[in-house]
Amino acid sequence: MMIMFRRLRSLHARLCHINSKMESVKKVKASGYETVAVPSNGLSADVTVDLRSDTVTKPGTAMRLAMAEAQVGDDVFREDPTVIELEAKVARTLGKAAGLFVTSGTMGNFISAMIHCNERGSEMIVGDQSHMFRYEQGNASQFGGIHSNQVKNNDDGTFDINGVVDRIRPDDIHDPITKLIAVENSHNRCGGRVMPLNWLDQLGKCAKEHNIPLHMDGARVFNAAIALEQPVSRIVKDFDSVSVCLSKGLGAPFGSVIVGSVDFVEKARRLRKAIGGGLRQAGILAGAGIYCLDHMVDRLRDDHEHAKIIARMINNLSSQRAFVNYDDVETNIVMVRVIGINITAFCKRLAIVEQNERDTIGSLVSVKCLPWSETSTRLVTHADISKEMAVQAAEKICYVIKEFIEKTQ
Repeated sequence: MMIMFRRLRSLHARLCHINSKMESVKKVKASGYETVAVPSNGLSADVTVDLRSDTVTKPGTAMRLAMAEAQVGDDVFREDPTVIELEAKVARTLGKAAGLFVTSGTMGNFISAMIHCNERGSEMIVGDQSHMFRYEQGNASQFGGIHSNQVKNNDDGTFDINGVVDRIRPDDIHDPITKLIAVENSHNRCGGRVMPLNWLDQLGKCAKEHNIPLHMDGARVFNAAIALEQPVSRIVKDFDSVSVCLSKGLGAPFGSVIVGSVDFVEKARRLRKAIGGGLRQAGILAGAGIYCLDHMVDRLRDDHEHAKIIARMINNLSSQRAFVNYDDVETNIVMVRVIGINITAFCKRLAIVEQNERDTIGSLVSVKCLPWSETSTRLVTHADISKEMAVQAAEKICYVIKEFIEKTQ
């Protein structure tokens, strides 16, 4: 009994130690995420500009009305007319035969990869900075048994097409089978860069020559289309499947649509059900998606202009300690690079307001953003950010940059 008691006491001590470690981790994560935006001095901001992501938008009155008035049915039985309308609308816009409403871009990418990589030992070629490789939990490997072969992304999000050819596996029993090439457009981690049309055309030709399907993670493909002043169908013409996010720049509260051939979508529908993605009366959500396609696409130009305003004002400081590569700002993402400034402390300071800021900036502005790397933060403009708010955010960022520089001189 004494030995068992000692063992239990030892186990309890170890569990308490582990729990303490976990609580510590939770606190660290919270201090670098949500609590960054909470002022520590009790002052309330006059305005809060949330630049963490374009996923933070809230549906306005008109969108909520479209949701409330949407006709619904059971989508698993294919009886929801609004979902059917949304799927057809997205497919038609992208020049594809059919579409499928899914919960997220991650689900859309995963389903697409699973369909193309349809046998054991399959491999997909992806960029080493792509969302599919870095931010989707390795789901294609974790659940689908799909091996990924990473090709180095250039700074503009493209990759060397010859490098792709080198990664296409020969017919050898020692190798996996190359079944898919995936592209992200616009490219999140590369700062919202847009894939040039001539590069997409070359990649399409390469894929066709090697008989390998192409998938586009088009979470922000409408941003790319606006930036290029091209129909989105032109951008995706050589792609066998595309995943389009409704809840980023377009501002819907939910969902993505994947498009492709009729056969592809029928397989996707079956796989969606298998992974728990079958939707019932989803017309309420699809109604928001239709509204966004009708009213929110052209206004993406505003987001791009607001991003340029922020970038231009930061660069007007002519600081070598915090700056933006202005020519890289092609869509709604601004990457602010810092040298000799702690990026976590920088983001925390942007969220906090101090009384003396009112004299310099004219108002108390809290800017929400997140450390993107040890030397950068990503700012994302969206439908809930007006031109005035973009200017206010830039003024606050410039104020904090000068504050950090003065402290380290």
